[in-house]
Amino acid sequence: MFGLLFFILFTPGVSEFLCASPDLELSYTFCDSTDHVFKFNVTPCSTVNTIWKAALTWIPRSDITFFKAVFNVWYDGGEALHWRQVLCSGADDEYSVCGMLKGETIARDFDIKGLRIPLPKGNYSIILRGFSDDSENNMAICLNFTMIVK
Repeated sequence: MFGLLFFILFTPGVSEFLCASPDLELSYTFCDSTDHVFKFNVTPCSTVNTIWKAALTWIPRSDITFFKAVFNVWYDGGEALHWRQVLCSGADDEYSVCGMLKGETIARDFDIKGLRIPLPKGNYSIILRGFSDDSENNMAICLNFTMIVK
């Protein structure tokens, strides 16, 4: 029985519950099949505040000399947002994770800003993919967030 529980808890694709409150539920899964050393947390668990405090711990499987993030948000089945941004290019990078080496632990706290209007109630599906190349062939990480605004 313990072996089955251990398998369920640590198998890629198993949901990581982030938080629940009267107005919000938030969880994520990995959308690729590789093992990750990754932990993400947000506080407060509410859509009332315009700033979330986030904590990230990640051990990347490759050097982060180049990193492109692709962010897609779907709301009730329709695409609501598509954003892609090169975060690390190897020259004049503004983020402290740029230049980290394979196997180094990234442990950062940061603010998530930008919630300027109330979110409509409903189900949100958020896919965050990180690539180590500009052509988006070498995926470094893929997360599938589920957000339910009540």
